[in-house]
Amino acid sequence: MNGRAMHMAAGSAMAGGTTRMEREAAEAGAAADRLLAANRNALAAIGARLRASPPSAVITCARGSSDHAATYAKYLIETRTGVPVASAALSVASLYDAPVAPGNRLCLAISQSGKSPDLLATVAQHREAGAFVVAMVNAEDAPLRDIADVAIALSAGPERSVAATKSYICSLAAIAALTAAWAEDAQLAAAVDALPGGLEAAWQLDWSPAVRALAEVDNLFVLGRGYGYGVAQEAALKFKETCALHAESFSAAEVRHGPMAIVGRDFHILALGGSDRAGASVRETAAEFRARGAGVLLADPAAGDAHLPALAGHPAIEPILMVQSFYRMANALSLARGCDPDQPPHLNKVTETL
Repeated sequence: MNGRAMHMAAGSAMAGGTTRMEREAAEAGAAADRLLAANRNALAAIGARLRASPPSAVITCARGSSDHAATYAKYLIETRTGVPVASAALSVASLYDAPVAPGNRLCLAISQSGKSPDLLATVAQHREAGAFVVAMVNAEDAPLRDIADVAIALSAGPERSVAATKSYICSLAAIAALTAAWAEDAQLAAAVDALPGGLEAAWQLDWSPAVRALAEVDNLFVLGRGYGYGVAQEAALKFKETCALHAESFSAAEVRHGPMAIVGRDFHILALGGSDRAGASVRETAAEFRARGAGVLLADPAAGDAHLPALAGHPAIEPILMVQSFYRMANALSLARGCDPDQPPHLNKVTETL
């Protein structure tokens, strides 16, 4: 493959012709259903508390895929409640021991394992400073649960592939459900309730044109905007860790501030659109890059000329459905490029950063 040093798929990753990544990602619909059923009352109680005592800000604490979920939380919470959302720099607590100013804030901690020392140190500091701590965590034995005011069990079940899939989707679903409860947004709540079925349908969509287009690619931009930007971040990470493909994520607005200078003939773009104004911005940017000769793949429920199918729905839910279709494609692309999506080189399932 153009002399690229590939890591051949290990036999341990395969069973019955599928990878663990594929099997686990396929379970996202059932996992989201468990999440919503198990946490309905807790989410309603959190929403009521946040309305009774509105926080001045939301601080998210997360790394990796969970931090991409936090990006989704930023756009959704700010647009639905007006409360500003900022991501905590975890090293401030773990390396610099810097104090946190007191205040009435919501600390939203998102983690698969809930074990990373820098995450725990940051959350503990914010709780001591008066924040209301809500943890969204998958592992049942996570220490993060012990320092949270409320723990939302992501209910994704065991995830043995290094690549996070269903736990990421459950994080997005939990954020959407919490925001709907907080804002008393009936339309969003109804869309969240329909999400498990939508994920099952999204898994069946054919994104194989992307496998053919990207099998020999070296560099890629992934574009999103608004609710879809966190999914673009996640897609770029998965390209790197499962496909040995250098990919960078950009907002369709931010890519115009410098990065677009390198986009031309034979450069590759995966553009994730949507049915809202943010999706229109992605389509406009994708069209401009296509006119320059770039190889553009567009996934968009609102575009008749989209190369990759996507399900239409509530604008805040469309990206969750899109990433489910993406995961199936990423797994196939990984294998097509001679990689093992379950065991990327140099990575562990749990990263315990200090």
